[in-house]
Amino acid sequence: MINSYDIIKALIRTEKSTLHEPEGKYLFLVHNGANKIQIKQAVEQAYKVKVKDVNTFISIGKLKRVRHQLGRTPSTKKAIVTLKAGQKIESA
Repeated sequence: MINSYDIIKALIRTEKSTLHEPEGKYLFLVHNGANKIQIKQAVEQAYKVKVKDVNTFISIGKLKRVRHQLGRTPSTKKAIVTLKAGQKIESA
C-alpha cells in the first residue's frame, strides 16, 4: 500500500503555477502509479483541505545526448488539484 506522503512528491511552485493559485488550483508532482482518487485522498490528508477536482498528466522525458550516447530524462506525472471555494494551501 502506498502511503499518502509517498503519493505526493512535491508542491510545484513555478511562475506559471502560482498564477492559478487565486483560482484555487495547485500543481503537484505525484507518484507515477497513483490514480486521481489516491491523489485526492493524499492531498486532503496531508494539507487538511477539501478537494473539488483532480486533473493529471504525464510529462514525457526529453532525449539528452552525453558525448556519443543518447539518454532520456525520466518521465514524471503531475496533478492539477482544484480546491473547493474558500480552501487554501498554506506553504512555508
